[in-house]
Amino acid sequence: MEENQITLDNLEKGADNPAFSSMGEERLYEECDGPCGESKEEKRGEGKGRFSSYCRKALQPASKAKRFCKAHVKVLKRVLLGLLGVAYLCYFIAACWLNFQRALALVIMTAVVVFFICWSLFKKHCGAKVLLLLRPVWKGFQKVWPWLKWLLVVGHLGGLITWLALDNSRNPEQLISLAGFCFLVLFLFACSKHHGAVSWRAVSWGIALEFLFGLLVLRTTPGVQAFQWLGDQIQLFLGYTTAGSSFVFGEKLTEEVFAFQTLPIVVFFSCVMSILYYLGVMQWLIVKISWLLQVSMGTTPTETLSVAGNIFVGQTEAPLLIRPYLADMTRSEIHAVMTGGFSTIAGSVMGAYISFGIDAASLIAASVMAAPCALAMSKLVYPEVEESKFKGKASIRLSSGEEQNILEAASNGAAASVGLVANIAANLIAFLAVLEFINSALRWFGEMVDIKGLSFQVICSYVLMPVAFLMGADWADSPLVAELLGIKIFLNEFVAYQQLSTYKKNRLSGLEEWDGSRKQWISERAESITTFALCGFANLSSIGIMLGGLASMVPERKGDLASIVLRALLTGICVSMLNACLAGLLHVPTEVGDCVTFLGTANFSSTSYTMYMCCKQLFASSVLENGTLSFTGAWAGAAESMLCLTQCCGHYNHTSCAGTT
Repeated sequence: MEENQITLDNLEKGADNPAFSSMGEERLYEECDGPCGESKEEKRGEGKGRFSSYCRKALQPASKAKRFCKAHVKVLKRVLLGLLGVAYLCYFIAACWLNFQRALALVIMTAVVVFFICWSLFKKHCGAKVLLLLRPVWKGFQKVWPWLKWLLVVGHLGGLITWLALDNSRNPEQLISLAGFCFLVLFLFACSKHHGAVSWRAVSWGIALEFLFGLLVLRTTPGVQAFQWLGDQIQLFLGYTTAGSSFVFGEKLTEEVFAFQTLPIVVFFSCVMSILYYLGVMQWLIVKISWLLQVSMGTTPTETLSVAGNIFVGQTEAPLLIRPYLADMTRSEIHAVMTGGFSTIAGSVMGAYISFGIDAASLIAASVMAAPCALAMSKLVYPEVEESKFKGKASIRLSSGEEQNILEAASNGAAASVGLVANIAANLIAFLAVLEFINSALRWFGEMVDIKGLSFQVICSYVLMPVAFLMGADWADSPLVAELLGIKIFLNEFVAYQQLSTYKKNRLSGLEEWDGSRKQWISERAESITTFALCGFANLSSIGIMLGGLASMVPERKGDLASIVLRALLTGICVSMLNACLAGLLHVPTEVGDCVTFLGTANFSSTSYTMYMCCKQLFASSVLENGTLSFTGAWAGAAESMLCLTQCCGHYNHTSCAGTT
């Protein structure tokens, strides 16, 4: 009896039902066929014996099937994958046959996946043979490379200068952004820790990759369309948050209250990111991007992985990817890790900024462009003078989550975002309250000496106005751009993006540019520049977050972290500004179109940015002489010119409106 007792020790270790294992089943058969079976038959009768025999026979097929599956698991896996592949192929063909234009996104995604599958198979089975065949070619290439690289550099620089001169001939003011870019690079070189140890390969390749990414995203038609499509899909995807938040908080609160409208997006995005990490998608993406950066720039695997991870996750989450190696990293590598964290934003808060109305494609482009630029500027400001333990190391093992299944990953991701949501809400309350207090104090001090309207934003607009102008903003827009930069650096980017969204909404709704002496919105180009300039965690409050996160991982290196963090913060601020300079240099002005046709068919019950620009063009075309109103340009022969002018005067003020009364 004692052997059959169930103790707490048994419960802790767990007890298996022997009927569900093949060995247990055989043991059950033996026990039931032996004396034990006979005693049971005597006690329970002949009916029970027949039932037991029936159960044994019923379990035999299941046991055989289980043994067969274990013996042929590889074959069955291939058959299952083959069936799934055939099913997807049928679905793909049907989608393309029914409507190819609608299925274009599916075609592109399928092509990308097939390419990487074929590449991995090719590398696995033929990679070593191809490398062996190409070895003589590689040796010959290495011999001519010392002079060939300088020839390529001169050729590329000459081509770039020629292209910039021709491209900006119509808009020469955009070359101011190029001057600002060069000034910021020289400024960071002046702040370098070791001027003579700068790796110009890393700096030049980082700037080149940043420029190529910017050119792809902002200038090429496929790049613009791809990122615009990606931004639209993310906006659509984030819209699903409404289903959960409206159920929990109600539709009224979700539509009217900022906290219930924006912060649930952070929860949803965090949950999705956790699922992607569990599935290994994020690790795969990070490894591919870091491989490109490492091969081209010559940086070590540890710092490159962390910076690549910052494209998708925050400043304290990305170092977790390389946590086992942080203790042995050099100061230059740690500086690169910090700079990457300050130069980018997390995917979760990106969703919140998109919900403000900030252009999703610009935010994605800014995060991607920041990765190579952060590595390059980090190596410019804090060059490597120590011997890295990871130089030349083939691979770094990426840490993965401990979740057992996809549901646990989703739950953990949502739970982890609660702290982030609370942190965002608390920071907004605190910083907006502090800002209001500072403005109130500054107004009081200003009134003592008859200075009206003194505020933190006004001070920033004057101090940072030259920087905003160098990034490419018009002189009239520079005070507002400088104000947003000051809010981002001294408070945080969340508050700055919220204010930028207000300016953007004012512009799109067709408000007048000036309300007396106050500017109500900034130009489309200035919006693009500001979006890139604000895209980063580089603000004073992030110093504590960065130090706290890294010090908890490597407490023995608190001294090194504290000595590096301010230099990394300055580098991170300049990286965002460098991206903004490229956005200003590569910006393509939006054409208004045919204003005569637009205003002739427009409904003047509401205003828009296009209506404001067309009315502005109409005002500029009108000439009032001796009480007689006439029109020039495209409006000279238009029959509806006077009617359109009257309608425009109903919304906007201009001297030409006096001739319509």
